[in-house]
Amino acid sequence: MYNKSDIELKVAEFLLQIKAIKLQPNNPFTWASGWKSPIYCDNRITLSHPSVRTYIRQKLTQLIQEEFGSVDVIAGVATAGIPQGVLVAQELGLPFVYVRAKAKEHGTGSLIEGEIIEGQRVVVVEDLVSTGKSSLQAIHALKSAGLSVAGLVSIFTYGFDIAEENFKEAKCRFATLSNYNTLIQYAAENSFIAQSDVDILNQWRRNPSEWGQNFDQNPV
Repeated sequence: MYNKSDIELKVAEFLLQIKAIKLQPNNPFTWASGWKSPIYCDNRITLSHPSVRTYIRQKLTQLIQEEFGSVDVIAGVATAGIPQGVLVAQELGLPFVYVRAKAKEHGTGSLIEGEIIEGQRVVVVEDLVSTGKSSLQAIHALKSAGLSVAGLVSIFTYGFDIAEENFKEAKCRFATLSNYNTLIQYAAENSFIAQSDVDILNQWRRNPSEWGQNFDQNPV
């Protein structure tokens, strides 16, 4: 049985323990977008930890079965969604394809790599969802190629309102193993951060684009 709350906490625990997620409320990171952030997430680190990698593979597989039932193909979003998607496809015994950020400028000019058949039912796998923009670009590419997109799953989401709105507007279902609120709760209760840091982290979550404008950090 898929126990959502237990899995959310366990994934949060793993991501913090292996430092796939780092929290620095008083020494924030700068994202490539220019946003200052007290959190940085790199779920590719999970691939270097076999027990964590296995747990995530199994729970993403269960999440797909629970939320979307039977599907024909798994699609990963380049680049970090590719290895996670391959692992899930292997677990399910399904074909795998991936969607590039932009079409190749040589050869066949492919945007989608791998064999697809019009009408196939596909679930998209991401490692992380922030605004949802890159995920929805991939979903649009798959739909344009004639596939039926059942929805998208990810390891972690920041839970931004803009992401919720973007997925709703695109009429695409979205499910995740863990999320920002659960992570902050776990981090505070298990001394990864001080209780006084929780307010700072929640302030960023409410207004990420303008938070921390006085900080000067190098992009990560």
